[in-house]
Amino acid sequence: MDKTSILFAEDELALAHIVRESLQENGFDVTLCANGEQALANYKSRRPDILVLDIMMPKMDGFEVAKKVRETDKITPIIFLTARSQPKDVVNGFEAGANDYLKKPFSVEELVVRIKVLLSDNRLLIPARQVKPLNESYQIGNITFIPFKNIIQQGINNWQLTSRESDILKLLCKEQHEVIPRKVLLDTIWGDDSFFNARSLDVFISKLRGHLKADPNVQIITVRGLGYKLVW
Repeated sequence: MDKTSILFAEDELALAHIVRESLQENGFDVTLCANGEQALANYKSRRPDILVLDIMMPKMDGFEVAKKVRETDKITPIIFLTARSQPKDVVNGFEAGANDYLKKPFSVEELVVRIKVLLSDNRLLIPARQVKPLNESYQIGNITFIPFKNIIQQGINNWQLTSRESDILKLLCKEQHEVIPRKVLLDTIWGDDSFFNARSLDVFISKLRGHLKADPNVQIITVRGLGYKLVW
């Protein structure tokens, strides 16, 4: 079986080499890039399974790399590494197309787990590459949600979701008209309910609400102090 390929972009060379070696010891094929331009070029030529991008890089920052990748690729997972800690930075990261966000300093063990989760089929460490059921779909008002394609459809119109958006919507669909506690969503999809993950959930819920406006009767309702429920 081919090794999982990681494009790792980090301009702090001492940290970069330590992380690369640790990832290689965990069985990954790692391409190291020292700046954003190099990362984007390598992405286009190698098409890795996942991108791990530092945000603050010379020539092109991680946000810009992610935005350019997302112009043509909505599927390949992206993890941001950053020393930034402000909520607006978390929001900017996910709006740029990230699937996950890891604050420096971090343990390589945590990075490995997050990579494995993003490459698994339902983000819960099920073996990657397992085939998803092709007939699974949910009817949400007059919108059809097809999880294995990460798309929602209404008539002839399609909207592409990110993997994380799809994961959240699938959980809401399974418990339609019932409240799902925030902690359950966070623990199920991210693995913990940390501040950064909680802010990430808020961003993705907002994005899903925008997608679901195609049917005015469909709503993701915030139940204050509890969580969210999907109704129509």
